[in-house]
Amino acid sequence: MKNILDRIKKFTRKEWIYISIWSTLNFLFFLVLLIGAEAGILNSLIYFLFWELLLFGYYLIRVRKGEKDTKGREWLDAITFAVITATIIKTFMVDAFTIPTPSMEKSMMVGDFLFVSKWNYGTRVPMTPVSFPFVHNTLPGGSGDSYSESLSLPYYRIPGFQEIKNNDIVVFNYPGQDAMNNEARPVDKRENYIKRCIGIAGDSLWILDGQVYVNGKAVGLPEKARPQHKYFVYYPMGVVPSVKALKKKYDIDPDAVQKIEYPGNVYLLDIPDHLLAEFKTEQKVDSLIAFDTFVPDDRKSLYFPDTYIGKKTKGWTADNFGPIYLPKAGETITLTQENLPIYHRCITLYEGNSLEMKDGKFVINGVETDTYTFTYGYYWMMGDNRHNSLDSRSWGFVPENHIVGKAWFVWMSWDKYADGFFNKIRWDRLFKGVN
Repeated sequence: MKNILDRIKKFTRKEWIYISIWSTLNFLFFLVLLIGAEAGILNSLIYFLFWELLLFGYYLIRVRKGEKDTKGREWLDAITFAVITATIIKTFMVDAFTIPTPSMEKSMMVGDFLFVSKWNYGTRVPMTPVSFPFVHNTLPGGSGDSYSESLSLPYYRIPGFQEIKNNDIVVFNYPGQDAMNNEARPVDKRENYIKRCIGIAGDSLWILDGQVYVNGKAVGLPEKARPQHKYFVYYPMGVVPSVKALKKKYDIDPDAVQKIEYPGNVYLLDIPDHLLAEFKTEQKVDSLIAFDTFVPDDRKSLYFPDTYIGKKTKGWTADNFGPIYLPKAGETITLTQENLPIYHRCITLYEGNSLEMKDGKFVINGVETDTYTFTYGYYWMMGDNRHNSLDSRSWGFVPENHIVGKAWFVWMSWDKYADGFFNKIRWDRLFKGVN
């Protein structure tokens, strides 16, 4: 012990500044875990002591080795402090995201780089705090998970300064299934999605012939939105459309152009509605057929809740959906055979209860009941590009514990199909607010 105390006495003023700043932040987070998140004294102490011992151990080892205050050591201290500071900012304040798909065209565009505020709705305390810095759920190079589930914390959100409002553009953890076994990951390590929040907890939602209604009122598309529809386009034999020309002239996403293995020279294209008439006039094609009218009903995609049942029960579609009610936290509903497929996933997967039917009656956590009180509030997310968007119509509700933050502003926008370096930058979108 005396040896350790002697080493501590040799800490420099700069080292004590670094240690004091980090220890103060670490202690504040300890209080958040203990009091706010109710993580328990053991979990909170383990988290606090782990980082304190790591920090002190680093400096104690250096003192034992008798390292001098060299330039290399100063750089190492500065880099360590910068990594810690950046991790705190990324975890609790602001994070960076990119737009990979056209589901939000043109409110958000493929190649947009944006900042997302975690403050607005309240910062979610990390539920999987032991993880590699600066990456989400996969190590650089895709070699494995970037996190450890050795320490898991309960959901808690530090109070923010606003609630989620209808039509906010929100980043959240994807709540559905995918080929990468998304559901097996901890909530905060599931894939990040960005959509527009069409319905908030307590809303009733209905889609009729493509028109969305929330609480009985029609909800229009944002002014910037440029919806697309899928079409089978029959080109004359031997004609190969230029994806670059289609992008430049008709804003058709080159990554979505598909050559169809079907008799004839057929391509599947996502054509923007406002350019469809121009496309028909200018493109010399044999015929053009809407995807929805061409594909037989038994081969069309399933929509929530049928997605998880594996067959058509409700029979809802992208344009005719609901009505459906979005529960509020603390609200109690009466369970019926009719609404069970809608709320089953909320009760079991998202809120961690067991649910079964016995003799025609509901049994939750071993107790027979005909009601359920929700722990979380639920939201409905949809893309502005309604017919080219994987959203709540496919995978259902987004629980409040999946919310990451509010889209803030675009700091960079890159069009990889434009000619020339400077033309690839969408200058009119730089530092533009998101709404």
